[in-house]
Amino acid sequence: MVMLVQKKRIGIMGGTFDPIHYGHLVTAEAAQHRFALDQVIFVPSGRPPHKLSHRLTPAAERLLMTLLATVPNQNFVVSDWEEKREQISYTYDTVLAFHQQFGDEAELFFITGADAVLEIMQWRRIDELTDFCSFIAATRPGYHLDNFQASPKLTAKLFFMEVPALAISSSDIRRRVAHGEPIKYLLPETVEMYIYKHGLYKEEII
Repeated sequence: MVMLVQKKRIGIMGGTFDPIHYGHLVTAEAAQHRFALDQVIFVPSGRPPHKLSHRLTPAAERLLMTLLATVPNQNFVVSDWEEKREQISYTYDTVLAFHQQFGDEAELFFITGADAVLEIMQWRRIDELTDFCSFIAATRPGYHLDNFQASPKLTAKLFFMEVPALAISSSDIRRRVAHGEPIKYLLPETVEMYIYKHGLYKEEII
């Protein structure tokens, strides 16, 4: 008798997390519940290709804030894989690394935002990426993707999920800190305390 072993379902959530906030956490929790994910791995980006001209908070600090934010949830873990790399961080390379780590024992889901999905056909090696990964695109209520077009192969592995908390943004939090405005209730208290203790975002980062 052949015993069928059920694959683990792993979510991978990449982002700059500069800083991480409740929008990220609610999205990860919603994806974990809706798609029955066994685990969500947060991967703070190292050198994302779309932000090479932007000034980011050092990766080590973004990693620490992500750790502080995710500690209370046993289904969330944080990876420093991109933070350790010196090369530009492409989604393909990151997901491939986890595919090699878990092998055929896990089904991978890359969690991203709807804005990023609009450009997904321009992602590096996207056709190959769909061979070992599905995509969960989080959208805001009322967000429409009228002009979105994708290949049949990608469309079959792309799932949309509405998340109300996506009105929160990292850029707005950075602006608030720079202008002395409150950020309480937009992100975990531990992250808020870390930002103030280490003097992050005193100057607005574009």
